[in-house]
Amino acid sequence: MKRDHGVRPRLSERRHSARERREMLRLKRAYEPAVHADGYRILVDRLWPRGLSKEKAAVNEWMKEVAPSADLRRWFGHDPERWRAFRRRYERELRAREELVREIAALASRRRVTSCTARATRHITMP
Repeated sequence: MKRDHGVRPRLSERRHSARERREMLRLKRAYEPAVHADGYRILVDRLWPRGLSKEKAAVNEWMKEVAPSADLRRWFGHDPERWRAFRRRYERELRAREELVREIAALASRRRVTSCTARATRHITMP
């Protein structure tokens, strides 16, 4: 499709830089207050965060299936020595849930998405 340089492309046609793509998907603890800049909030935890009301969580969607499996979480046991192996195994689980990952990526291509979890977050890249 040939474009007139004087016309700005539609958002859906725009290609985002790597920095812009990173800005479209953010991680945040569910206990942190929701702000407008969060955009579409997705809770990615198997269990609802303890003591957090639905109103305070202010999530648009709860995607339990995107969270690490119970077996993987038990194996990890929050042991820092297992972090790298945990990350590889979790990325493998995400590849098995490709349609959900694509759904999140599609949302993030159109607007900011904040992935919320009750646990402390580290940066995990989506495959």
